[in-house]
Amino acid sequence: MCGIVAIYGDRASEWALRLDNMMDKLNHRGPDDRGKYVGGNVALGQTRLSIVDVAGGKQPIFNEDGRACVICNGEIYNHRALRDGLSGHSFRTASDTEAILHVFEEEGEGAVSRLDGMFAFVLYDGKDILVARDPLGIKPLYQGHRDGCVFFASELKALEGMVDGIREFPPGHYYSSRAGAGLVQYYHIPRGTADGGGGDEDAITAMIRQRLTEAVEKRLMSDVPLGVFLSGGIDSSILAAIARRYFDRLDSFSVGVEESIDLKYARVVARFLGTDHHEFIYTRDDVVEALPQVIYHLESFDPALVRSAIPTYFVSRLAREHVKVILTGEGADEAFAGYLYFKDIDRKEALQDESIRILSGLHNLNLQRVDRATMAHSIEGRVPFLDVDFLKHVIAIDPRLKLAGEGRMEKWLLRKAFAGYLPEEVLWRTKMEFADGSGSAQLVGDFAENEISDAEFEEQKEAFKDISLVSKEELYYLKLFQGFFGTDGVHRVVGRWRGRFIEGGDSQV
Repeated sequence: MCGIVAIYGDRASEWALRLDNMMDKLNHRGPDDRGKYVGGNVALGQTRLSIVDVAGGKQPIFNEDGRACVICNGEIYNHRALRDGLSGHSFRTASDTEAILHVFEEEGEGAVSRLDGMFAFVLYDGKDILVARDPLGIKPLYQGHRDGCVFFASELKALEGMVDGIREFPPGHYYSSRAGAGLVQYYHIPRGTADGGGGDEDAITAMIRQRLTEAVEKRLMSDVPLGVFLSGGIDSSILAAIARRYFDRLDSFSVGVEESIDLKYARVVARFLGTDHHEFIYTRDDVVEALPQVIYHLESFDPALVRSAIPTYFVSRLAREHVKVILTGEGADEAFAGYLYFKDIDRKEALQDESIRILSGLHNLNLQRVDRATMAHSIEGRVPFLDVDFLKHVIAIDPRLKLAGEGRMEKWLLRKAFAGYLPEEVLWRTKMEFADGSGSAQLVGDFAENEISDAEFEEQKEAFKDISLVSKEELYYLKLFQGFFGTDGVHRVVGRWRGRFIEGGDSQV
């Protein structure tokens, strides 16, 4: 995992004087090493968190003749298979990133569709660039323009104040200056069919178990210690149960306020699985003290996101004392219709549409939270439930089979698939949002509401009517956000949760 920055255009060498400053703002994403390249019409920089080929994977990575190079933030899980399928190339490293470069040399822009992983990368061939982001936006990427150059960076903070407007580079897209066609969408979440997967529930749960196990297994690729976030909820507990089968010992991590429900259930799971379990119990003072840094790293002021980012920030800080890679359970609710409002949707086509819609918006919400909170403490978060092959099979299941109903809880198929893997009290635990289960929601919500007067809220609602502030809490977070990111419109890039609706800025190159 890393931070990347790039400047492309005729004046790139002039703007390269700012490259080190941009990289400084991303140092938390990659404190282990730095690399940069400036030449011709490009300037590239990377801050490296060394995960695969710790000693030899310094970036940028160049091809054999030194004309083409690549910087990447992420992991390419199928890099060994890609290597095996190439001939006539001399690999200089054992890094997964190098595979991107050589597949591009063979297949051009089509290389992007061959990659199985989470990534944002910029590849330079000596004249043109290829920029791409993974299918679901697990890894972040932003862009902006100035003086005829296009700028790219892993986080808003590296571009803020430098470019004329910042936009998000959309998931599942690439941009090739050589192709000259602007943004190209290379991935769509597959709709499957509303009747896909058949009605044999035993066969369906066996498929879920097999495919999720495969998704976890590929994410164990690491040359550094790996652990699991463990809230005691069904999603993280299943991942811990699967991962535990591959290790003699496995570290698990949980946080919450004193007597929080998450801590209670996480202890039950840890004892059952025999993990080396670690906890941090936080207080109201801890939350208030951490809140500005949480928003600085999160790069959002959305209330629901901030509330859940606080425990994620604390658990990431705890995990960094022991591991460098972490498995986390985001994506299960979206894939398995786990949110309670799904029960109010009665048409299977509408269920399918809603599941795909919220999966499409995760990059602005839960995936942003996981990426920023983990990278704030220089660890890498991996999300097996969002494996694209796993999703393809899960989406094909008749969505009505996923719903809670007579004698069935939400995410019933997922729970049934892993019967025996966990204690019954955890397997059938009622769903609770992370911020509620860990205890952060009430603490931070009450604090923020009390910091804003009625008069100030009404005044600022009018001042920010373009984004429709919904609460004093949101205004308080927005004020903290603007303290870091200014008032020149960066707030319009921020994705926000509106009940069933996700709003976010537009994207283009």
